[in-house]
Amino acid sequence: MSSQVTVYIYARASKANAAGQHPIYVRITIQGKRTEFSTRKFIHPTKWDQKTMKIKGSTEEARSINNYLESIKNKLTQTQVILEYQSVNITLDNFMNAYQGKSIKRERTLIPIFQDHNKKLKALIGIDYSEGTYERYETSLKHTQNYIKHQYGTDDIAIDKIDHAFVTGYDFYLRTEKDCSNNTTVKYIKNFKKIIRICLANGWLTQDPCLNYKVKLQEVERNVLTQEELETIIEKKITIERLDAVRDIFLFSCFTGLAYIDVKQLTPDNIIKGIDGQLWIDTKRQKTNTPSRIPLLSTALDIIQKYHDHPKCNNENTLLPVASNQKMNAYLKEIATICGIKKELTFHCARHTFATTVTLSNGVPIESVSKMLGHKSIRTTQHYAKITDSKVANDMDNLKALIESQKANPIKRTS
Repeated sequence: MSSQVTVYIYARASKANAAGQHPIYVRITIQGKRTEFSTRKFIHPTKWDQKTMKIKGSTEEARSINNYLESIKNKLTQTQVILEYQSVNITLDNFMNAYQGKSIKRERTLIPIFQDHNKKLKALIGIDYSEGTYERYETSLKHTQNYIKHQYGTDDIAIDKIDHAFVTGYDFYLRTEKDCSNNTTVKYIKNFKKIIRICLANGWLTQDPCLNYKVKLQEVERNVLTQEELETIIEKKITIERLDAVRDIFLFSCFTGLAYIDVKQLTPDNIIKGIDGQLWIDTKRQKTNTPSRIPLLSTALDIIQKYHDHPKCNNENTLLPVASNQKMNAYLKEIATICGIKKELTFHCARHTFATTVTLSNGVPIESVSKMLGHKSIRTTQHYAKITDSKVANDMDNLKALIESQKANPIKRTS
């Protein structure tokens, strides 16, 4: 048997009968806890071999008792194998109940619940969730499994053993062993907390182990192109075809605010005539499934027209010839170098540039920006749209002009 279950058979001197014979006992030890039971067999102590845990000799009595002891050991081994096969957490109580043919208390453990959640989430891809959301939960599951192995030396943990120490230990593990940033750590713990909420909702847990875990996301300074940098990219002559196409698609996002996956999935059917009689984009964001309707600015319209007959667009029925996100970001680094832009240029930078430089800085109300970005809350938009110094200066100039105008045309008071 494995070291998880230890079996020790011995002749117990303290229970000797009137004839001086010792009863044979079996001791079971699991995870530091032990129990004993009598075999109801007695033997003279001189005939007992403690090393082999058998009776010495080959008499009929010795063979009979040794065979009986062997059958006990075989049944104990079989009990352990069955429990391991059924993925039952082997405790002393569970083991002895199973050995004696009694029903066992099945402990709910964390990993199967997490796996079941991810399985259901996968089935809802394209309905309620995106592929990216599923992949993030799968990564969270792997980190959770690795943490349990690292911290507890086992593959799983009973959910009633998850406490505040488990959660804070997981946080520490992600920051140190996995070298995760604060925001990445908080997001993984957030995914883990969803599994805990499932356990609470089903009554499998009575107390929330995450209740006193208090960590906040830190605000990250997003890269946003200035008007000058945007114009530099627009005006730069690029003769390499692949870079020229990436530049155009990046600019399209700068002037529409669409994320990479939403640009990639655009088809000619997403171009509609809006309420003003002009062309608009009408789509749903893949990430949140919220509507996003955006009037097309001239720069975006020119880019659509440029790739109207592109072979990739015709073959795939897409609006633009979008490459993989990995390639797009790699080529954008080249474009940044060519244009002399020191900032790290990624495709998502375009969405922030639309929110800040293209719209908000030019007086578009944040409510309108939020609707075009497909946000459910203006609070989310505030993370994208930053009030720049130039916007503050422009607003203050307008205020100064208003004040000066009022001074020049004072309101006449009536007595």
